[in-house]
Amino acid sequence: MAKVHITNVVVLDNPSPFLNPFQFELTFEGIEELKEDLEWKMIYVGSAETEEHDQVLDTIYVGPIPEGRHMFVFQAPPPDVTRIPENDALGVTVVLLTCSYRGQEFVRVG
Repeated sequence: MAKVHITNVVVLDNPSPFLNPFQFELTFEGIEELKEDLEWKMIYVGSAETEEHDQVLDTIYVGPIPEGRHMFVFQAPPPDVTRIPENDALGVTVVLLTCSYRGQEFVRVG
């Protein structure tokens, strides 16, 4: 059974210009105490065709985590537009939020 359950993700400052920072309010439940940090990453998927154009916008560490409900705002700078393929500059894209514990990714929200 997972020791962390993400209960809500809210996109803040939506809509906003592309070059504004990305902001997400994350709420999660710690089922039991975690003595080490959770590693959260915000990843901009630059192309559906390959991971080559993915950009890690920011990485933060949250912890230790006591049992209970927790909330924080994860803000990151916008992606580097020069690394986005021209064909993928407009249209549907994805921002992934990932979480790892002890180096093991256990959840992706996108």
